[in-house]
Amino acid sequence: MLSDKNGIALDPAVLLENAGIGQRIVDLEPDLCFFTQGGPADSVFYLLSGRAKLLVVSDKGKQATITLLSPGDVFGEESLATVPRVRLATAMAVNTCAALKVAKEDMLRILHEEPAFADQFLSCLLARSTRIQADLVDQILNSSEKRLARMLLLMAESRKPNEGKTFIPPITQETLAEMVGTTRSRVSFFMNRFRNLGLIEYKDRIQVHKSRLRTVLVEQFEETYL
Repeated sequence: MLSDKNGIALDPAVLLENAGIGQRIVDLEPDLCFFTQGGPADSVFYLLSGRAKLLVVSDKGKQATITLLSPGDVFGEESLATVPRVRLATAMAVNTCAALKVAKEDMLRILHEEPAFADQFLSCLLARSTRIQADLVDQILNSSEKRLARMLLLMAESRKPNEGKTFIPPITQETLAEMVGTTRSRVSFFMNRFRNLGLIEYKDRIQVHKSRLRTVLVEQFEETYL
């Protein structure tokens, strides 16, 4: 939730409506797209609920997930460039999602007219940029087992940070494998290992014991960005 300089909560949907911008809520089921790579970049999205991901596809059809999106994340900001642009990635729903869609012209206007909103908008983009940089380091330097553990922890943290354990959004092992950059069989092996170590529980849904998983990651890998 955004807040102003006095710490008063700002609801982005209400703020945009009060600024004279009509709300358009986009609801998507899993695996449907808010926009696709190469399409016209003419709007910005604010994720209200659910989880989404940004992914890119090469000319040869190879697919890679750039980052996961959580409620409160802004995406599609390439549309704000001064020259006409196309989408650089695809934004796809991981589970049932809702997002506020704002036309480029309306977003530019409110960024100029609402300093508190503009400050928080920039903060959101910088936070996501930092997260993507950490994800890149993770992909280059770390094992697939650690990448999976970190991915589960990030998904759990985005839900209820103050709880010791929490369910992550419904997600298949195939999707986890794609995000981690490994095979489904390896994900299945690691998930069973994590469960045997008491780091997660899962039947129909995956429940992460966040403090245990975080401790194992720090002790075994000595990383500081989790």
